[in-house]
Amino acid sequence: MEIEVRGPRVFCYIGNYPVTETLVFTWVSMFLVIALCIFLTHGLKKRGIGKRQVIAELMVNSLYNLIETNMGPQWRGFAPFIGSILCISTVASMLSLVGIYSPTNDLSTFLAWSVCVFVLITYHKFRANGFLGYFKTYAQPTVVMTPMNIISEIATPVSMAFRHYGNILSGYIVGLLLYGALGAASQALLGGLPGILGDFPLLQIGIPAVLNLYFTVFSGCLQPFIFCMLTMIYVSSAAETE
Repeated sequence: MEIEVRGPRVFCYIGNYPVTETLVFTWVSMFLVIALCIFLTHGLKKRGIGKRQVIAELMVNSLYNLIETNMGPQWRGFAPFIGSILCISTVASMLSLVGIYSPTNDLSTFLAWSVCVFVLITYHKFRANGFLGYFKTYAQPTVVMTPMNIISEIATPVSMAFRHYGNILSGYIVGLLLYGALGAASQALLGGLPGILGDFPLLQIGIPAVLNLYFTVFSGCLQPFIFCMLTMIYVSSAAETE
C-alpha cells in the first residue's frame, strides 16, 4: 500500500509570501482556544459559581500545579506560555477528527514553537550567567568540548520539533497500515464468497474509524504534554546554569 503524507495547500499569496493551510488553521485553532476561554470565564463569581467556572478554575489550577511541580513556585508567570502551547497544539490536532487539515501535520509548526523555546532557554542562560559567562558554558568541562556543546545547543529545539512531529506522523502512518491490513484480512476472510460478498470490506467498516480516533486523541493530547514538559525542564535548567 502506498502511503502519501500531503503537505499544506496554499490558499493565496500576500506579496511573495504564501498563505498556507498551516497558517490559516493555526489561526483557527487560536480563535477556538480564545473563544473557549471567553466562554468559560464569562460572568465569574466569588460565590455560587457555575459549572463553567468550576471547569475554568480546575484547568487554571492544574496548569499552575504543573508549573510549580516541575519548575518551582517562582515560575508561575510562565503558565500562560505553557498553557498556550498545550491548548493550541491539542486543539490543532483535534481538527483532523472533523476532516480539517491539522497544523500539527506540518513540521514547520513545531519548528516555530521550538525556536520560541530556544530563545527562552538562551535568554535565561544569559540572565543566570551574564554575557561572558554564557559563552564560557560552551567550553565546559574543557575547551575541546566547545564544538560538541554548540551542536548540543542547536540540537535541543530541533530534536523537540522532530520528536513531536514524528510521533504524530507515526500515529497517522500506523492508522493507514492498519486500514490496509484490515482490507487484506477482509479479502482473505470473504474472498471465497461469490459476487459482491467476496469484495465486501467487512473489517474496514467502523474499526479504522475507532483506531483513528484513538491515535488522533491519544497523540493529540500526549505529545503537546511531552513538548511542554521538555520546555519546562530545559528553561528551568537554563536559569540554574552556572
